Amino acid sequence: MGMGEIVKIAISPALQLGGSLFTSKQLGIIGDLLGPDAKLEMTPFKQLYADVAVEKRDRIQAELEQSGLEVNPAGFVTKSLIACNFCKGAEEAGLAVAQTLNGAIAGIPTPMPLKIGYAGCALGTSEPLIKDISVIKMRDTFDLYVGGESKGLKTTFAKKLHSGLKEERLIPAVMAIIDFYKEHAKSKEKFSKFVDRVTLEQLQQITAST
Repeated sequence: MGMGEIVKIAISPALQLGGSLFTSKQLGIIGDLLGPDAKLEMTPFKQLYADVAVEKRDRIQAELEQSGLEVNPAGFVTKSLIACNFCKGAEEAGLAVAQTLNGAIAGIPTPMPLKIGYAGCALGTSEPLIKDISVIKMRDTFDLYVGGESKGLKTTFAKKLHSGLKEERLIPAVMAIIDFYKEHAKSKEKFSKFVDRVTLEQLQQITAST
């Protein structure tokens, strides 16, 4: 990329008790860095998309991250984790697990954009079952779902891949699914279609040994 080129970045707040919250100070910093005429797109996955000059990207990213924000590539990548508001409290709802999961998955290049949801309890206030991959905390273990689809007139709910996953198996299982999708998806194959094609059984096999 040369001088004068524009790149799109995705800005998201850190996961915290209360959910994905920007502070007014952070919004002010975003405005100062991008300039008064910058247009920000609010995405359905709780990220702000902004166009920045390639040569300014690293400086802008560093300053945004210094203010507690996350910056990832936009487009065909895993989105930062779409989590609930942790209404039962950080510890009980597994905020630390969600933060670790977010750190592992955000910004990985994928054949199509990938939305990963997290719910801290079975209430599922973050609508996890319409995400590509969904994690639901059930007391001391996690249920893992795949293949939800929210676009179009026919919403498809994700199918249960595993229940009763222990915490140490959760992130390896999610990463194994993402890796398998990257390796075996057809060109621009949506994840929900991919799940239907490769079958739940095959995905259960590749995550069984994680």
